[in-house]
Amino acid sequence: MPEYTPAQIEGMKQQAAYYAVEHFVESGMVVGLGTGSTAAYAVQEIARRLKQGRLRHIVGIPTSRRTARLALDLGIPLGDLNSRPVVDVVLDGADEVDPHRNLIKGMGGALLWEKIVAAAARRVVILVDEQKRVERLGTRVPLPVEVEPFGWRTHVVFLEDRGAQVRIRATEEGEPFVTDGGHYILDARFPQGIADPWHLAQVLNGRPGIVEHGLFLGMADVVVVGTLKGVEVMRDA
Repeated sequence: MPEYTPAQIEGMKQQAAYYAVEHFVESGMVVGLGTGSTAAYAVQEIARRLKQGRLRHIVGIPTSRRTARLALDLGIPLGDLNSRPVVDVVLDGADEVDPHRNLIKGMGGALLWEKIVAAAARRVVILVDEQKRVERLGTRVPLPVEVEPFGWRTHVVFLEDRGAQVRIRATEEGEPFVTDGGHYILDARFPQGIADPWHLAQVLNGRPGIVEHGLFLGMADVVVVGTLKGVEVMRDA
């Protein structure tokens, strides 16, 4: 993977976000608004088109309090899943994407709400720059595992027994990072990547106290990749 300058990375994120809004967001839609730097570009573009009148009657469903604040500051009307339980499309980022459109998400700390919104969406559109593409999940970033604070150290042992190197995510002050849902995040790094993400997801899903994990498998309908040569789209033929 080549080295990119910060300006190149931001440019790739922007073009992926703008392409996704242009091709997948229409007036009258309920739109899931993802969390993270790439998704923020999509939120900004939706707001710009609303102000221009190119989009109308959009209702945003934010996947984090951070995204909600951004959307409100930009003038995007917001709802929630209790009043709008079906989402037309969600635009969100990812930390890794494999060739089968499986993802690792959650480095921004919003994986639980992101997965809930994605599960409610008719279409999940993921926006990434090309450095997020990997052959095997878990090779660039650790796997975020969101856990109940009660007994959280038991999950460290559980994950270490499965070959992971585990750290609790911390704030700059050294305190445990707390998600919008009130949970901790354990970052589990697998030195050789995740050999069988479907099996690992099943194991994690069955563990009491693990609230959610960052394996988003079989959920992305479309992945929009910003590259130095333009946008590439990963989807079923």
